[in-house]
Amino acid sequence: MRMRHWLCAASPPLHWLTAPPLRSAFTADHSVCEHSTHAAWSRSEKKMEKKSEINGHAMPSSASTARMLENSEEPVEEDQQQEEKKKKRGFKERLTRFLSRNLLVILTVSGVLVGVGLGMLVRGMNLSKAQMSHFAFPGEMLLRMLKMIILPLVVCSLVSGAASLDTRSLGKLGGIAVAYFLVTTLIASGIGVALAFIIKPGVGAGALNTNSLGLESVSSNKETTDSFLDLARNLFPSNLVAAAFRSYATDYKMVAVGNDTNGTTLYQKVPIGAEADGMNILGLVLFAMMFGVALRILGEEGEELIRFFNAFNEATMVLVSWIMWYIPFGIMFLVGSKIVEMEDVVLLVTSLGKYIFASILGHIIHGGIVLPLIYFAFTRKNPFSFLSGLITPFTTAFATCSSSATLPSMIKCVEENNGVDKRISRFILPIGATVNMDGAAIFQCIAAVFIAQLNNTELNAGQIFTILVTATASSVGAAGIPAGGIITIAIILEAIGLPTNDLSLMLAVDWIVDRTTTVVNVEGDALGAGILHHINQLEMKKHQQEVAEELEEVKVESVANVQAEEETSPLVTRQTKVPEGMPEAIESVL
Repeated sequence: MRMRHWLCAASPPLHWLTAPPLRSAFTADHSVCEHSTHAAWSRSEKKMEKKSEINGHAMPSSASTARMLENSEEPVEEDQQQEEKKKKRGFKERLTRFLSRNLLVILTVSGVLVGVGLGMLVRGMNLSKAQMSHFAFPGEMLLRMLKMIILPLVVCSLVSGAASLDTRSLGKLGGIAVAYFLVTTLIASGIGVALAFIIKPGVGAGALNTNSLGLESVSSNKETTDSFLDLARNLFPSNLVAAAFRSYATDYKMVAVGNDTNGTTLYQKVPIGAEADGMNILGLVLFAMMFGVALRILGEEGEELIRFFNAFNEATMVLVSWIMWYIPFGIMFLVGSKIVEMEDVVLLVTSLGKYIFASILGHIIHGGIVLPLIYFAFTRKNPFSFLSGLITPFTTAFATCSSSATLPSMIKCVEENNGVDKRISRFILPIGATVNMDGAAIFQCIAAVFIAQLNNTELNAGQIFTILVTATASSVGAAGIPAGGIITIAIILEAIGLPTNDLSLMLAVDWIVDRTTTVVNVEGDALGAGILHHINQLEMKKHQQEVAEELEEVKVESVANVQAEEETSPLVTRQTKVPEGMPEAIESVL
């Protein structure tokens, strides 16, 4: 009896830390002890029971056992709760991070969608011309702000980029960039001509004329030779200040050169120099590049001016970041105003549907297949992950139809979202926005073949080759403004001897085609910057490996040439004869 009582009292050691169970163990009957011991073991098995019955009364369970069970259960519940909180917190953090990173993209795309709905809504109100201009005012302000920033951005970024790059790498990167622009534009021209002959948009469309569609005629009397000469003249502007808002354009006047046999005065068309409104971006680009190279060659004397242009460039990018937050609001009214201004879009689309379809299909093929494949061939990286960081510039290009106006947001997104080196992006992208017009080359070739088919003119191999070359060359000088490519189509038509009076048809639907044209132009520039950034990184790694190998050679040479303590330079090699009595092991120890 006493032995069982002591066995009962000798419960697990944890009971000695709690006074009430110890006191009850000495005072209670042995039956109570047996019952409490059995209850404790059952509680440990059930892990959830809080009370036990003693002599028919409900009694609190042992504090030690309950505490032991609580200590064993609470951590599991707390861990589960913490994991749930972490999951919720992690989801919220990821969502917040995603929204903060892509807020501008979401707002810009939403602006386009809201603009379409707003335009359809306002379209039914039959606004007057003055009311339409008032409705388009916020979009006009966006275009004015973007155009305002083009001149300082192009000049400062090119001077800064050309001055920061080494002359040797500058020449190599420039050569690769020119080759890339030339090859992609030639491919784009080939795609345009091929699609035009496959789809045949002008066949059976002879009923189209400017009178039935109510279109204005487009006059273009410039000779093809003068068009290319103007391109060369604009490369070297005679006045840099005037080049900021005017470009060179040849005009003609009739000069009397004599009389014929009947006494009739003979006149001859003589080209004269004239100026056209619009920034001479080509001349500014060439001057900024050469000026940056000159500052690089100057060395220390040009450092202060280089720092000035770098600071000017960074300040311009800050202004760009401010303007980008206005883009969603401005785009909404740009898109909406275009929808309101449409008169009879159904007639245009049905009449010129094949031409629109061929142009947009060419842009999809070139921008969705050809350019990504070229990027993948050079970098072995996913091109669509690269393009996913450029949704805001693409949306801006779609809304503004201007490569130059998209340049500020393109530079910012390429550097921040895709990690392209500033020296590369600020050197290549302004050049690409001026000379790389893949989308324009596609629709210009399709338009030329379309007009030939419209006039029942069979094109021979020489004329097709002329279209390819002329479209590639003329796209270089195409202005990065809305409807800038329409003017260059006249050059192609003049080169192959086709009338230019049908250009009004192109102008009628240009507001549709020009949007995808600008997106493809911008995409080609961005992927070119990505390719050059990858090539530059490979060159840097190669250079670092060469430097490391040279250092290793110098180390080995210095160890092998140490003959005496006075020879401290590893580049000093001196041959000394080792005395016969001195062991050779001393050199290896040293």
